[in-house]
Formats: sequence, C-alpha cells, structure tokens
Amino acid sequence: MNFPLKNQTLQSILSEDFIFPHEIIGQPFRASDFKALKVNSFSTSDEVNLCYWEAGTGRPLIFIPGWSANGAMYFHLMHILSEHYHVYVLDVRNQGLSEKVSYGTRISRYAMDVKEFADHLGLAEADYCGWSMGASVMWAFIDLFGTQGIKTLSIIDQAPSIYCHADWSEQERLEAGAFTTSPERMIASYTSMAPTNMLTSASNVFERAMAIDSPYYHNAISLVQAVVEDNMAFTGRVLFDHTTNDWRDVIKFKIDVPTAIFTGEYSDWLESQRWMNSVIDDSVLHVYTKAEQGDHFLAFKNPQKFSEDLRSFLERS
Repeated sequence: MNFPLKNQTLQSILSEDFIFPHEIIGQPFRASDFKALKVNSFSTSDEVNLCYWEAGTGRPLIFIPGWSANGAMYFHLMHILSEHYHVYVLDVRNQGLSEKVSYGTRISRYAMDVKEFADHLGLAEADYCGWSMGASVMWAFIDLFGTQGIKTLSIIDQAPSIYCHADWSEQERLEAGAFTTSPERMIASYTSMAPTNMLTSASNVFERAMAIDSPYYHNAISLVQAVVEDNMAFTGRVLFDHTTNDWRDVIKFKIDVPTAIFTGEYSDWLESQRWMNSVIDDSVLHVYTKAEQGDHFLAFKNPQKFSEDLRSFLERS
C-alpha cells in the first residue's frame, strides 16, 4: 500500500471493479456503485500510517473493528448509515489497509491511535462503536482519557475479560465472559485459523464466522478477501495483550455516557453483556435472536436491523 492515501475510491485500490456474489435490493452490486465511499490515511505520533474508510455527511459516527477485521467488512453498514451520518471506519494498525509494524501492538496504543484519529479529523465529539476487540480499544480509551469527546458508546459482543483466572468462581467467569485459561494456545489457534478444543477456547466464533447464510455477510467477507491481505505475523501481535486485559473496572466505574450493548443468543458471553447492562447507567441491551443472526457478527449478517437499532439509540441520545 502506498501512503498517504487521500480520497481514494475503492475501485482505485482494487485491480478491477468488484462484483458481489449476491445482489441485494437497495445495496450496491458492484464496489464502484458506492461512489461516496472513500479511503484516506493519516500518520500517528509514532509514525504509523493508518487508513480509514468514510462516507456520508453530518453527525460523526466512528467504528472501531475487531481483531483482524477492517473497513471492507462494513461496506453494507456504511452504505446504509451514510444516508444519515458521516461514517468512519478505522483500520487499526496491522489490520486492513493500514501499515504493518512491529511496535505499538498493545490495546493502550490502539486507544491512543483512536484519540489521534479524532484529532486528525478535528472532531470535538463523536459517536463511537467498538466491535469485539474494538470494544476493548474503546474501554482502554476511556481508561486513559475519560469519556470527553464520546457522545455515545456502542459495544458489539465483547467479553470484559477473555482470560479466566484460576481462582474465579463460575459466576465471576460468566460475568467477565472469560473463555480460556491458556492464552498462548488460544492465540496459536486464532493465528492459524484452526479450531481447537473447548478447554483451550470455549467459543463458537469459528463456527459462526463460517456460517455464511446471510447474503450481506457473504458479500462483506468476499470483499475483504479481494481487498485485504492479512499477515498474521503482524495481526497476531496484539492478541496476548488483548486476551489478558480485564476491563470490568472501567465498565463499572468509568462509563458515564449513553451506551448501547449488542449481543445475541449465539453469543459465547451473553451473561457478561447482561452484566455490563446492569452496571452501566443509561445503557440499553439488544439481544438478537438466532433467527435475527444473533452471533458475534450480527452487525454484518443483519445490517438492516442493526442500523435501525443503532439509529434509534443515537437519535434518542
């Protein structure tokens, strides 16, 4: 990737125009049909070039993707939401179209990158939505900088603590959402994309990631494969820090803005999402059913419902 990028179209990044496997009424069938979608970049204070996707005008809405994810996954979401908001998706370092580096691979540095991103955009305030590891990045942001500049916070299906300590009760494990006692083995499984046993990683994320019965999700994954070349030698560097953080103190004591929590009946950590809802004042919990694609990828598998629910939350706030 040649940096810096400025107002690049998706078509200019691709070697040829991309045609989606599914034609969905009201959605682009070719990548070039989403003419308002642009890709830009900026340089962080430690000289890493980060790319971001944007479309729309008006109230700023910033998405922070999960581990190994990127703006291409948000294609349909951006198309829907850009009718109402100025939507941004930040490719965090070592992911998506952003630069691959061997330093700064900690959740705290990712949080600093988010702050510098907002400063780059000149935003005094924005709505933020963190999915999966992106939620952890936002919790780190709040731990470091407070909630100043955060108009609302939306969280999509992230456990407050992935690692389960040996002395925790079962209730504490459920409230934390913890699902491994072996971070190294879990990370080895994730970086090789190989399913493992439930003692190493008590999660159905691989199974749900492979379920492509949603045409929106199938389209998004197909676009990711066409646009992005992941390198797990870089992508996996942040996983140990991500796995071993426990954000329950931040969630319980430091979140003082309207908060929406999205999860589903397929989620491995549904009880932890309910716990978050119980300790965050002015929070709302959305639990999607299995029929509504209520798993870790709900925003991409059911973007129409998610967009409607998110808009309802944002407008009341």
